[in-house]
Amino acid sequence: MTLAVVRMGGILPELPASSAMARHDSPRKPSLAPGSTRTGIAAAAARLMAEDGITDYQQAKKKALRQLGLPEHTALPDNSEIDDELRAYRALYQAAEHPAILAAMRRSALQLMEFLAAFRPYLTGSVLDGTAGEYSQIDLLLFADSAKEVEIFLLNHGIDVQHANPRHDKVEAVLQIATDSADANLVILAPQLERVSFKQRDGRPRARIRSDELRALLHTTAAAHSAAQDP
Repeated sequence: MTLAVVRMGGILPELPASSAMARHDSPRKPSLAPGSTRTGIAAAAARLMAEDGITDYQQAKKKALRQLGLPEHTALPDNSEIDDELRAYRALYQAAEHPAILAAMRRSALQLMEFLAAFRPYLTGSVLDGTAGEYSQIDLLLFADSAKEVEIFLLNHGIDVQHANPRHDKVEAVLQIATDSADANLVILAPQLERVSFKQRDGRPRARIRSDELRALLHTTAAAHSAAQDP
């Protein structure tokens, strides 16, 4: 398994996010729904996330406001509204390449989860919910007695590790590595927190799945894609 140093990347849960380094240059598309409504702001923010590699929702919202010429006190959409627009944007403008990108990231996540099985990994974030794209990162939750244990395991396998600042008081450490398809954030939590249900910044429950569930998701998605391709 080939992994490399991550020099830039987002962080996790609460899953903090930051602008990821672009892997490919892609042309800018027009906003799906320009205007001063919540939907217009959500659509503009979604385009920024899809095309400019912004992974922080608040940053995308503020930049969308500026692009639309709206005052700072304008009511903002919540993150779930942006996710809906992001799915719509990818379906409309990135339908040809997005399924393959997402599938590759999910396969990399599964490989990494199997490799880190001793630390009870869970997949969460955009790779799980399907909004991930070429600028996104793989977000894994690991449950270990100490972050040092995980880091030593990685280093013993020749994997370079970088650290990011945790942005949740229950997170012991965030380790960053890279896979062949995307950067990965390993969020280290204490074993007793495995049964705790984490929430996203907007209060929504943070979904997470184990490797067997991800394997089943990959199989189901591949079967559905194959059926869609049949004449």
